[in-house]
Amino acid sequence: MTRTIFSGIQPSGQITLGNYLGALKQFVALQPQVSDSSTDQAYYCIVDLHAITVPQDPRELRERILDLASLYLAVGLDPKRSTLFVQSDVSAHSELGWILQCVAHMGELSRMTQYKEKSEGKESILTGLFTYPALMAADILLYQTSLVPVGDDQKQHLELTRDLADRFNMRFGETFTVPEVLTLKQGARIMSLDDPTKKMSKSNPNPQSRVELLDSPDEIRKKFSRAVTDSDRAVRFDPAGKAAVSNLLVIYSLTTGQTIDDICTAYDGKGYGDFKKGLAEAVVSHLQPIQARYRDIRSSGEVERVLHEGSLRAATVAERTMKRVRERVGLGSGSRG
Repeated sequence: MTRTIFSGIQPSGQITLGNYLGALKQFVALQPQVSDSSTDQAYYCIVDLHAITVPQDPRELRERILDLASLYLAVGLDPKRSTLFVQSDVSAHSELGWILQCVAHMGELSRMTQYKEKSEGKESILTGLFTYPALMAADILLYQTSLVPVGDDQKQHLELTRDLADRFNMRFGETFTVPEVLTLKQGARIMSLDDPTKKMSKSNPNPQSRVELLDSPDEIRKKFSRAVTDSDRAVRFDPAGKAAVSNLLVIYSLTTGQTIDDICTAYDGKGYGDFKKGLAEAVVSHLQPIQARYRDIRSSGEVERVLHEGSLRAATVAERTMKRVRERVGLGSGSRG
C-alpha cells in the first residue's frame, strides 16, 4: 500500500529535546519503511510561513531555517529517502492556503485551541494567527498525504484538515486524499521540566523548562538537576501520581533505549539525586554526536544544497495537485503550462 507521510516544524526558537524525542527521532525511524517501496514518500517541511504569524526578525528567521534543516540532517534524516524543504520555497502552499480559507468557516477556525491560547489576553491579533490552520491543511493536502505524525496538541488541526478535504471533495469532486493520524509511540508529548502538566516548549519564557538540542553538557546537567520531582524519593513510573518523575523516566528510556522498568530497578532506593545525574549524563552522551554532526553540516554548505533539491522535488508534486485544484475550482485562464 502506498504511503505518503508529511510533517512540518516551525523555525521559531531552538529545537528542544521534546521536539527531538517526540518527532524528529521518530521521523528517522520511519525512513526504512518509506524506502522499502519507490512509491512511498516522506515530506518534512520547515514551515516558515507559519512562523510569521508572530513578529520575527528577518535575519534571525533565515538563520533559524538553516539551523533547523541542519538539525534534521544531523539527527539522521536522509535526503535520499525523504524530501526536506522550506515551505515558502514552494509557492503552492500559499496558493492552496488561500483557496482553503475560502472553504473554511470562521466558526471552526475560532474553535481551534491553539488560536484561543495564543490570542488570550491580547488586544491586537494578527489575521494569520486566526487563519493559519487553513495553511496547515494546505501543507498536508498538497502532497496527497495519507499519514501525518502529530502530537496530541495538533490532532484538532488534523481533524480540520480532514473536514476541509472532505468538504472540497464533496463540492468540487474527488481531489484530495483524506489523511489519517500516524500515532507516535510513547514520548510523543514530552513535558516541561518545571511543570509536568505542560508540554516542553521552545516558546516557554523559562529556559530552565526545556533542554535544547544544542545546549552544552553543563547546561544540560544544570537543567536536569533543577527539574521538579516530588516529595517522595521513589523512582517509579506513575503518570497520574508522579507526573514529573514519570516524564523524566520517559526521557531516560527514549534516550538510552532501556525499558522504564529496568531504569526504575537500577535506581531502586537511590533517590532523585542519583537518578537525575544519570539521566543528565545519558542525554549528554546521546546529544554530543548529533551536535558534532550539526556543526559540520551547518558550516559545509550542504544544507543549502539539500533544501534546494528538496524544494524542486516538492514543487513538482505540489504543482500536480494545484493543476487539478485550479481546474476543479475554475481558476485561471487555462494558459498556464
